[in-house]
Amino acid sequence: MANHKSALKRNRQNEKRNERNKVRRTQIKNAIKGVLLDVEEKSIESAQNALKEATKIISKNAGKGAMHKRAASRKVAGLAKKVHQLSALA
Repeated sequence: MANHKSALKRNRQNEKRNERNKVRRTQIKNAIKGVLLDVEEKSIESAQNALKEATKIISKNAGKGAMHKRAASRKVAGLAKKVHQLSALA
């Protein structure tokens, strides 16, 4: 446990940030699951709409520091690849 006043404050700040980021990471996971479910169901239009929403959520939360921007880019690219493969099959 921290003893200095500044270290105690830093711990309080970290706890608050952790709670905030936990909510943001959950939003990201749910958005990704939505896209993957639509891809599994082979519903092209809903998958494209879900991809659009997921991209928005992932980029927004990466900008706020919930995940690294390159990790966010990888997630978006992987989802886009799956959705585009689905639309190419149809």
